[in-house]
Amino acid sequence: MKTAIYPGTFDPITLGHVDVVQRGLKLFDKIIIAVADSPKKSPMFNVQMRLAMVNQTFDGESRIEALSFDGLLVNLAQTHQAIAILRGLRAASDFEYEFQLAAMNRKLDSDIESVFVMAREEYTFVSSSFIREISSMGGDVDALVPEAVRQHLPQHKG
Repeated sequence: MKTAIYPGTFDPITLGHVDVVQRGLKLFDKIIIAVADSPKKSPMFNVQMRLAMVNQTFDGESRIEALSFDGLLVNLAQTHQAIAILRGLRAASDFEYEFQLAAMNRKLDSDIESVFVMAREEYTFVSSSFIREISSMGGDVDALVPEAVRQHLPQHKG
């Protein structure tokens, strides 16, 4: 069984993330969505809520597992016998950062590959930080996030 880890803060999960997972399922038998705790980033949602939104988004998909983590990604991959780290690229500007991460992960464990999928055109501008900012100012981001996220965004609370 070929397993990939898809790491991120997912604060919140977006339809861009969903697209990466769906396309990753064409390449791997199983994808573990690894929700990083990331308290230093001051996330909008705590890790339990982010994990719940990811689980609700992929409810019924047996090839997807979601879990939280706070250690080294390569250690998580080793623990779950993952052969790859799955990442999405939106624009050329993402490449340099992702390239550095991939090189460091390869240095830590040369048996784990990094696999990149390009975001679909309709998601190249979507990021969790944009979703948080626009939503907190009352903007409508419903077309950019899964149903599991919409009810938890500030625009829907009152």
